[in-house]
Amino acid sequence: MLYFGNHHPNYPFCMHGMRPNEDGRTPYATHHTKGRLVRALALYGTIGSLVLSALATAPADGATGASAAPPAPVPHPISFGRCAPVEHLPSTVECGTLTVPLDYARPEGKKIKLTVSRIRATAPKERQGALVFNPGGPGGSSMDFPLYGSLSKWRRTARAYDFVGYAPRGVGRSAPLSCQDPEKFAKAPSDSQVHPTEAFKRHKTAQAKAYAQGCARRAGADLPFYDSVNNARDLDMLRAGLGERKLTYMGASYGTYFGAIYATLFPGHVRRMIFDSIVDPDPRQIWYRNNLDQNVAFEGRWNDWRSWVAKHHGVYHLGTTAQAVQRAYDKVAQQVRKHPAGGRVGPAQLQESFLNVGYNDAYWPARAEALAEYVRGNPKPLVTQAGPRPEDAADAENSNAVYTTVECNDAAWPHDLSTWDRDNTDVSRRAPFATWDNAWMNLPCAFWPEPKESAADGLSAAVRKAAGGASKNPGGDEIAEAARQVAAVHADGALHGRHGPVDIRTAPGALPPVLLMAAERDGATPYPGALELQRRLPGSSLVTERGSGTHGIALGANACVNTYTEAYLLHGRMPSHRVYCGPRAEPRPDAPSHRSRQAQKPHVVAHP
Repeated sequence: MLYFGNHHPNYPFCMHGMRPNEDGRTPYATHHTKGRLVRALALYGTIGSLVLSALATAPADGATGASAAPPAPVPHPISFGRCAPVEHLPSTVECGTLTVPLDYARPEGKKIKLTVSRIRATAPKERQGALVFNPGGPGGSSMDFPLYGSLSKWRRTARAYDFVGYAPRGVGRSAPLSCQDPEKFAKAPSDSQVHPTEAFKRHKTAQAKAYAQGCARRAGADLPFYDSVNNARDLDMLRAGLGERKLTYMGASYGTYFGAIYATLFPGHVRRMIFDSIVDPDPRQIWYRNNLDQNVAFEGRWNDWRSWVAKHHGVYHLGTTAQAVQRAYDKVAQQVRKHPAGGRVGPAQLQESFLNVGYNDAYWPARAEALAEYVRGNPKPLVTQAGPRPEDAADAENSNAVYTTVECNDAAWPHDLSTWDRDNTDVSRRAPFATWDNAWMNLPCAFWPEPKESAADGLSAAVRKAAGGASKNPGGDEIAEAARQVAAVHADGALHGRHGPVDIRTAPGALPPVLLMAAERDGATPYPGALELQRRLPGSSLVTERGSGTHGIALGANACVNTYTEAYLLHGRMPSHRVYCGPRAEPRPDAPSHRSRQAQKPHVVAHP
């Protein structure tokens, strides 16, 4: 999925779907190391005996999936203090850490720490509790969320709630994931092909395989535990760590998906929930089918932007029809393939930058100006908007690593490359703009290791570490823990097989009323997903923004939507089953700058 992040000013945690470059992988263990592995395992019994021991102590009721895990340990209250400098937060924000199990099935095993941020309610006498926010992703952080309280449309809510943000597992400093060297990941310029050649397909397939191997090599045995169910369990630990008896939560985009898992697992722990821009939760959609549907929705949004630019031909001079604007864009793509803009912007960077027009109308004028200025001979706006920034490479790689890991772990993906080729070729005939770039972003899931492989790799890594003298206890605790992990994974597989996505749903009356929000033309989370979630959460209400497609609509540019949002958060008032708000106003065109450059030789010529 092309990052379920939020590309608009109200949720400023923008993530950009950068495609991985090839990362070579060396074998995990040499023949010599394998010999050490065998000797190390002899210290702790064979894997077979460990599996039998685990089976002997497993639940006898046949519990499967998320419900099979024992209750999470009670966390210590979060101790807040000054934020680390690396967070770049002002002194008004306080930070802390939350300790959670890596694997909730083994709560006494390995622990990881999540970073948390907070600003207290600005009107203590009106305080209703903590409001926890997640902006989406997977791979998004809300560490900046406490600062929202200073924005005019959030101030009333900030009077009543502590604004709490956090970095989910894998993100930022929360047991971070990485699959590739950031510099290689962000290497530019790079190519993107709307209708890829067979040679390009082979190239991108090799990159995807190398990227999946990089994820497995770097995370080892921990890899399978970065998923949506564990994100939901972490959210409940966060609730308890904050001292909240019940959770008030606002999730956008991907945040609606694991928020809905939370509602399924812990309906009695919910106070109020807003799900804004909703992922289709049908297990059959997670995640492969959702990606294909998303491509079609993004094509509609791409057409919305092209039509808007054509309507303002008098400003941008890119053509009077959507087709003419497309021709101008295609010629720019051809030009930057031959001569990258600023030496940094090739077709992939161009495509990634213009994908944002599908997320938020606020990008429309800037992207139109950049395209128009490039046509007129001034590449600077395009380079500024689309050029990668080296200082962002580490964060971008981390976000992409989390995105890939969570989505690949959540569900089974096709391993037959012919399936990917058939389905994406078919969709690209109707929706060429985003389809193949989206496919390449998700293709590592075709090569994703099974949990048994990850556990075995983790054990190999522990043995190598011990053999190399890096461990203070060679052949000791780390190898024992890794061996126990192998046993647990084998036992779980023998008992339950592979876990599929959670069947999100609640019984009538089990869950307090939940407020759902969606825009009819949302490209990232197509509107039918909101209808599906409402069917699965009895008693929920759906607020629809008609005729609009901005991704993330709460407390934004639509006063009608904001009224429903505040009434629910501040007073618990629910609208009827389904209510509708009119569309937000279209953005105003900005006249392109540097008109004096019109006389310069153009890079491309747009045909009206």
